[in-house]
Order: sequence, then structure tokens, then C-alpha cells
Amino acid sequence: MGLAMKLVRQGKISYLKPTTVGEGLVAGFSTRNGGTSRAPYHSLNLGLHTEDQLVNVEGNRSTFTRSFDLQPHQLLTVKQVHGRDLLLIDEPNPDLSHFLSLEVDAIVTNQPGFMLGILVADCFPVLLWDQQARVAAAVHVGWRGAASGILAQVVETMVEHFGCPIDKLQAAVGPGIGAHKYEVDRPVRDAFRQGSGFWNEIAAEVSLGHWQLDLALSCRLQLEQAGLKPHRVELVAECTCCHPELFFSYRRDKGETGRQLGFIKLP
Repeated sequence: MGLAMKLVRQGKISYLKPTTVGEGLVAGFSTRNGGTSRAPYHSLNLGLHTEDQLVNVEGNRSTFTRSFDLQPHQLLTVKQVHGRDLLLIDEPNPDLSHFLSLEVDAIVTNQPGFMLGILVADCFPVLLWDQQARVAAAVHVGWRGAASGILAQVVETMVEHFGCPIDKLQAAVGPGIGAHKYEVDRPVRDAFRQGSGFWNEIAAEVSLGHWQLDLALSCRLQLEQAGLKPHRVELVAECTCCHPELFFSYRRDKGETGRQLGFIKLP
């Protein structure tokens, strides 16, 4: 699998850039470096729904967006709730602030001029795009999203609503918690067995009623099942829990941590 994405410096921040991003498209996965938040949120905490001081988060968001020559109001994030609902934007929206409290876990758009953002700290940020059709999506995938098939729903929306040819779609699965650090129990198993997510392929039993879960592999398999070509699905192998110098991790830091961002902006 390997870490194919390169760590790129952009203004005052650093991020992982997918190798398949074409000219004009902005997409990647932020690291925790480059902001002003203090421990345990140091330093580029971009999550509004944390215990970090709001002034710090707003300052970090400003630092982040200005690194891409954008204003803070051009970054669109939503209230993620580990569901499978998505926000579809197919017409101009000059005011994005009314989406901040919307409870969804994916955003799909064909509109330029603003950046989609998904906040994570162990869950997986997944970006999809069709550069020719100019359609992009950002998806939050935790175990609930994987079990409920949120990625298939997003791909279906891009193909059916926006007319994206399935063989033109690209995807990048960002950094999340590795299977060796992610142990789950029977309720999670039951959710996968009742839904989707390739439980048998991604789960390894480590003790009675406990399994290690490979959510990155689940994302890949679901994207391929939805029709994406394997060579068009790129994954980051680095585990958020194992790299405190780069990533926030909810499990490693026992809930007291910041959030990094999966982001994408159409040209």
C-alpha cells in the first residue's frame, strides 16, 4: 500500500497531497503542524467541536485557508454525526455559514470557489473527484459510515446526479487509525454483518468477541465495489495513532485532541 502521497509545504502549513491530483484541483490531508493551539491541541487544530479555545481554532482555520489564497468563509465544514446522509450542492451558495450545523457526513458538489472539508482524528477522510466533469466529494468514514455504505452512496450521487463516468472517478483515502491499533467488539461486528463494509475481509479476531478492524481496506474495497478502478484509489498507509508528530488521534489521546482535515476544492 505504502505512503505514495507526498508531504507538501503550503504557506504556513503542511499536508499530504495525493499523487493523482491534476492541475487546478486542490486536495489533500492536513497535518497538525503550522497552527497556534496549545497542548493537547497543538498546533493546527481545525476542529470547531473540540474543547480548544475558539479563537485558536478560528486562527488556525484562517492560517489554513490563507495558505491556499482563500478566506476562512470559503472553507465548508459540517456537523459530522457518523451517519450516511450527504449534502449535495449543485448551485451557487454565496453564504456557506448555514451549513455549519447541518448533520451530514459527506459533501458533494460541482461548484467552484470554496473548499470542502472533513474533520477527523482516527476516522478516515475520503476524497473523490472527476476533474474533467468538475465534481468533487469529501466523506467522513468511521466504522458506522463504513458499515452503512456511505461511500457507495456518494459514488452513486456523483454518477447519477452529476453524470460522472465511473471510470473517470479518482479517490484518495487519507490517514486514519491502523488495524493494529483499532480493536472493536460484537456491536461493531453486528453492524457490519447487517450492512456492508466487507467484514470478513477487514476483521481479524484477536480474542473472544474482539477484532482488529482495517477501515482503510474497507474503504478501498467499497470504492472498488462501487466501480472505481483499483489504480484510481490511493491510500495513505500511515496510522494516525502511531504518528503523534503528524496527526491527532482520538484513541491515542483518550478523546482530548484536535482534528485534521481532508479537503478538496474544484478549479
